[in-house]
Amino acid sequence: MVPSPSALLTASQAPIARAVLSLPPAVVRRLAGAPVVREGRTLDPEMQLILKLQAAAGKPAEELPLPHGRASIVAGSVLVGGRQAVGRVVDRTVGGPAGGLRLRVYQPKGVVAPGPGLLFIHGGGWIYGDLASHDAVCRFLAERTGARVVAVDYRLAPEHPFPAAVDDSWAAWTWLAEHGHEVGIDVTRLAVGGDSAGGNLATVVAQRAVREGALVPAFQLLVYPATDFAEVRPSRHAFGEGFFLTTAFIDLAKRHYTSSAPDPRDWRLSPLHGNLEGLPPAHVVTAGFDPLVDEGRDYADAMRAAGVTVTYRCEEGLIHSFANMVGIGRSGPAAMARAAEALRRALA
Repeated sequence: MVPSPSALLTASQAPIARAVLSLPPAVVRRLAGAPVVREGRTLDPEMQLILKLQAAAGKPAEELPLPHGRASIVAGSVLVGGRQAVGRVVDRTVGGPAGGLRLRVYQPKGVVAPGPGLLFIHGGGWIYGDLASHDAVCRFLAERTGARVVAVDYRLAPEHPFPAAVDDSWAAWTWLAEHGHEVGIDVTRLAVGGDSAGGNLATVVAQRAVREGALVPAFQLLVYPATDFAEVRPSRHAFGEGFFLTTAFIDLAKRHYTSSAPDPRDWRLSPLHGNLEGLPPAHVVTAGFDPLVDEGRDYADAMRAAGVTVTYRCEEGLIHSFANMVGIGRSGPAAMARAAEALRRALA
């Protein structure tokens, strides 16, 4: 269940990729080569070119020593995220389960009065990622939605295995529920969201809020969420090699994160096995060429069956980690613009 980019692009590749992906779509299609078709889906040519460059970038993060892999992911994310303008960024530290918990608040340009907000929880397989790795997507979401976005720098495994990330995400949520007004957020319009492992943590926060009678999020934005450690679905086999998120990455993340979790059906690990009744409305986005596509779709279906209002979109030709690609090409930014619009409408 898992993450965000392993070095998607190197510093030398990024300018080339930006130039190539800015060419007319027909030219990009020719440069990408023969279409890649799997399970009835055709890989987006921009993704195809990015994967070619990634294959030449060296070892993926999961094959590097952990500190180097973490640095690789942050560097790759920054390169594909680009320079996203935003009104204002403020870092602050609040009390967390293990001491200070870092938050980063993004305020859109021209927004002064209190308004909607989003607690955004980053992906990275619970072992990679930080405030820097998802800085671009948070800026993008803030500007596209007009909502203040608050990112949380939760503790990572293996140094801090399950449930540290859950506890930190919950601490960030409860702080915002009580103090959101301090950062300009109307907590009656406060949503929770995240990508991959962050999508997992986001919906766990929503489930916990319902269970404990706390402030329930107004909305959930779940981008290719990991939702089930207990069962392996067909997409894990169909897309486990060659499309960025690999079986090896998933296995590494699971080994590090769940070392202290004996029950893979624990709802805090596998929200698909939790009580979904009473959850807030959700928009679930998956990528067609992603090992997690089946469990993301199944989670949307399960929430809907429990009476939750759910919209679902599969970005058929895209790969895991497209949320980080808001600064390159057309396909990634367009997909995230659609996700942002779903959030904007929900919080209007």
